[in-house]
Amino acid sequence: MTPIPQSTLICPHCGHTSLETMPTDACQWYYPCPGCGVLLTPKPGDCCVFCSYGDVPCPPIQQERAGHGTGCCGT
Repeated sequence: MTPIPQSTLICPHCGHTSLETMPTDACQWYYPCPGCGVLLTPKPGDCCVFCSYGDVPCPPIQQERAGHGTGCCGT
């Protein structure tokens, strides 16, 4: 399975959407919303902003769900 490389982030504060390319080798813990400027951080229990606010989870989580990985950042 090839991970989906992009995810649309949706800001919970202003609703702004932004199509972003996800890193494949690191978690992204911070994302400044281009709409309102709020610095997004992962929700409790999520490994990154893509897993919390994206329409597609990060590549390591995609791999784990497919049975081919150990989760985000090796966790």
